[in-house]
Amino acid sequence: MTSVPRHPVPMRSRTRRRYAVVVVLVLALIGGWSWFWAYSARRAQAAIDGWREREAAAGRLYRCGSQTLGGYPFRIEVDCRQASAVLRDEAVPFEIKTARILVATQIYDPTLLISEFTGPLTITDPGRPSQFVVRWRSAQSSLRGTPSAPERGSLVIEAPLLDRVENGSRRPLLRAERIELHGRLADGSVADRPVIEIVLRARQAVAPELSPAAAQPIDGELRAVLYGLKDFTPKSWAARLREIRSAGGRIEIAEMRVRQGQTLAAGSGALTLNGDGRLQGELQMTIAGLESFLDAIGAARMVQDSPHMEKLAGALNRLAPGLGDVARRQAGANLALGINMLGRPATLEGRPAIAIPLRFDDGAVFLGPIPLGVTPTLF
Repeated sequence: MTSVPRHPVPMRSRTRRRYAVVVVLVLALIGGWSWFWAYSARRAQAAIDGWREREAAAGRLYRCGSQTLGGYPFRIEVDCRQASAVLRDEAVPFEIKTARILVATQIYDPTLLISEFTGPLTITDPGRPSQFVVRWRSAQSSLRGTPSAPERGSLVIEAPLLDRVENGSRRPLLRAERIELHGRLADGSVADRPVIEIVLRARQAVAPELSPAAAQPIDGELRAVLYGLKDFTPKSWAARLREIRSAGGRIEIAEMRVRQGQTLAAGSGALTLNGDGRLQGELQMTIAGLESFLDAIGAARMVQDSPHMEKLAGALNRLAPGLGDVARRQAGANLALGINMLGRPATLEGRPAIAIPLRFDDGAVFLGPIPLGVTPTLF
């Protein structure tokens, strides 16, 4: 019996079949990925909506003039144009506006949000002309966690410029090469006695309007830990600070380091809040190059013009005319020597230094007898 020969499938037909299978698989993969991206985008939008609702419960309202969703295929991006925020819960309500905020997250890591800000940013009382204007070269933030359980966040601003607007003219309040602000949950939980660590870094910062001590460029780093919070539910920072005050909490300055010209200072300590929301406490400082700092801030003139010096000079002039003026001049001339006598010798990075307390008394800041300025009321 003769068998019928089997004819092989033509090579061209087999190739077409393979191509068809590959095309179907690619289309299925694209379709599946598109569905997954759309699903993730909905989750991201829900997370943003949840964050807005959480903030609105604390009196902070965030809006976009227009909003688009993009970033396909590997990112999810929310582009918010003409962004604004109204903060009604603070002691002085104010409104913030900026041109654009772009929020992005990787599709495989939706708990990390990266934001980029486009300025200028304006800060004003609601319904009034701009009072403060902030510009920058670049500004980015990151937030790790979920709206209900944030874990850590950061803000980095390159070349920030802060101006106060008065009668159509601008007055410079702050200039810097770079400012960083970092915060994280150091202990406890969001719902039960959280301990918050905050790190602030500044490079070549100048703020002469705030204090004579900040008239020359400053490089500094401050690491503080907040103890006494009850929880991290939506509320204003003023309410949180009142919480710390009522719980007997504190602001622990774990590390502070400042360099300004020839002056280098480092210190640590703890501060509390009094009933008026002002800082109380003391930091133990070690300072190298103290004389340069005193000259830069005009400390001799501060002492000579202080109310205490006025009283002393008046009393001495009554005893002997001109004696008060002599005492006033000598007080300024011997200021550095007097402060060195009040402190104790130390070293800092191999340089001779002096250890002396930096005091906060009802918000007023003193280095020995030298008044450095007044901190604002915190609530």
